Amino acid sequence: MKIKCVLVDDEPLAIKVLQNYFANFPEFEVVATFNNSLEALDFVNNNSVDTLFLDINMPMMTGFELISLMENKPKVVITTAFREFAAESYDLEVLDYLVKPIPLPRFIKCINKITTEFSVKNNLKIEPVRMDSHIFIKVDKKMVKIHIDEILFIEGMKEYIKVVTLDKTYITHKSLTSLSEELPSERFLRIHKSYTIAIDKVKFIEGNRIQILSYTIPIGRNYSKEVKTRILE
Repeated sequence: MKIKCVLVDDEPLAIKVLQNYFANFPEFEVVATFNNSLEALDFVNNNSVDTLFLDINMPMMTGFELISLMENKPKVVITTAFREFAAESYDLEVLDYLVKPIPLPRFIKCINKITTEFSVKNNLKIEPVRMDSHIFIKVDKKMVKIHIDEILFIEGMKEYIKVVTLDKTYITHKSLTSLSEELPSERFLRIHKSYTIAIDKVKFIEGNRIQILSYTIPIGRNYSKEVKTRILE
């Protein structure tokens, strides 16, 4: 039994990127693609669809308007270039929210979330896709391979980030949010607007600070509850 997906986006390139990603996951089937939200609505209302990958800003009808008009509601994954609609989308009970350009590791997290929902609903056992053991970042015009097990924490510095590993520090032009989304969420945790840390590298927590080796890292006030719950578990 395959998981049937429909892709809706007025940008053909965005659809092509998702199709290329899905080609790596045989348990998923892209049954239709649409550049027009009205045609997509008609298809979803008259066919069996498990998951709808949906852009927000489209001509004639927005993605949110399409969701409100669906009769047979599949799970919805928002794909958009805009982060600011995330809160509104979750009010509509979307399954996930992907920000373009969508990194493959972030797409895999979404795929695993869909797989879990589908498995529970249909009483099936489908193995999750395993994340790679490494990432690549651009440093001085070179793509440098960094093993995930060696990462201690990542620090945001305006338009750059600093990736601190067991034996070296790398600086790259990338956002903290973007790189954090490429890392496995069960192993890494955002603890501050400027820091994401490797959970298994934490030495101790003292007040609003975390110690990793010789590094003392602050815990942001808005992150404190989740940080202590996740780490102390």
